[in-house]
Amino acid sequence: MYKLIILLFIFCCESIQAQTVAERLDALLNEDLLKTSEVGMTVFDLTTGESVYRYQDEKLYRPASTEKVITSVTALAELGLDYTMDTRLGYTGQMDGDTLHGTLYVVGGFDPELMEVHLDSLVEAVAQTGIHYIDTLVADVSLMDSVFWGPGWSWDDAPYAFQPYLSPLMLNRGCVEVTVTPTQADSLPLVTCVPASSFYQVNNQAVSRQPSAGKLKITRNWMEHGNVITITGNVDKKTQQTLSIGPSQDFWIHVFKERLIEIGVEVGQTVFSDKSSADKHPIELFTLKRPLGEVLKQALKESDNLCAEAMFYHLAAHDTICCRISSEDGTKAIQAFMKQALGFNPNHYKIVDGSGVSLYNYVSPRLLLEYLKYAYYHRDIFLPFYDSLPIAGIDGTLKHRMKKTPAYRNVRAKTGSVTGVSSLAGYAQAKNGHQLAFVIINQNVMKLNQARNFQDKLCSILCQ
Repeated sequence: MYKLIILLFIFCCESIQAQTVAERLDALLNEDLLKTSEVGMTVFDLTTGESVYRYQDEKLYRPASTEKVITSVTALAELGLDYTMDTRLGYTGQMDGDTLHGTLYVVGGFDPELMEVHLDSLVEAVAQTGIHYIDTLVADVSLMDSVFWGPGWSWDDAPYAFQPYLSPLMLNRGCVEVTVTPTQADSLPLVTCVPASSFYQVNNQAVSRQPSAGKLKITRNWMEHGNVITITGNVDKKTQQTLSIGPSQDFWIHVFKERLIEIGVEVGQTVFSDKSSADKHPIELFTLKRPLGEVLKQALKESDNLCAEAMFYHLAAHDTICCRISSEDGTKAIQAFMKQALGFNPNHYKIVDGSGVSLYNYVSPRLLLEYLKYAYYHRDIFLPFYDSLPIAGIDGTLKHRMKKTPAYRNVRAKTGSVTGVSSLAGYAQAKNGHQLAFVIINQNVMKLNQARNFQDKLCSILCQ
């Protein structure tokens, strides 16, 4: 009898605590922010398996980058942590001394993290063969179609690093890092670009330490589909900016050829192929492997859109035997998992990309919650997923949020923001030791900082 009383007391205390949390969350609905905007929220106690709070969680919202939760969980479930995104180097034909009478194939594997150092390893593989002349260089870009942006991506975001030109062959995330350093007054500043290449041109019209020159501007002629980087205005301090360069496949192969020339290798002709080279049975020279875990962490910690799109397209490639996969194929892969693993009808939602950049995406907080729950209850998925999420006040996109609050270090969550939308989805450690999953989507928000403050308050309540 005594034990029963104790158990009832504990149960009542927990119920009161849950009610208190719900009441405090209800109080958030009186914030001025919601006079002109919408919000959907849901909180679930993973420890007890019970819902803690729901508000408009069935309504559809644009998820922004919390879309990456859906992509990441699906990729871990369907591809596995050991999956690799491979860039392959091989050849057909005959070696005659230092001449390859045949074809050198570079097969793009949509590696979003291929940087100069990795390109150098491919160049070194060619150097080790002793080849100094190649008849034909073929860039195999058959993995995906030629549509380099996702559906619903904004055309005027073209020059920005967060919206690169998608391709099976990507270098430096399809971008150039521009650094402008002032020199003596009224003189041209120093401009350096990485990776260095003749693929683009630099038009330096800026002036060092001359305020009358106006505000510093670094851009490229993207409206003309050009790659002329222009710097204008006053340079009074070292400034860095990252610009997209396109088309990505052209940039990749151009720099690759430049690096080959630097080591004394000439190329007769260069060809792009949208047909798989696999039936040619090239002799393998080198394979660069990118583990899914590395891509996953970059996608979640830093909200890297390219990494999320890479997982999205590899999900499509995993589910189809054909080349030239499209965003529609990625959508089908997401929908299949949603239906089979979660039991949700994909026709009730709209998912068109892997990153959340698209303004066509529409999901509900409840749907996002189900992905968080699925991950939590499948430990082989949860451990790498949880480890890759930003930590409140510590790193990633939450590095500067929730400091000096109960949520500090106790929240791991994916952020999201596009014009008018701010979202947050992840896990919170309650003071009683319970693990909570939560989703909040603010929509029709004029000032995103207000929405983020709203979300931070919610997280603090959950962690108290």
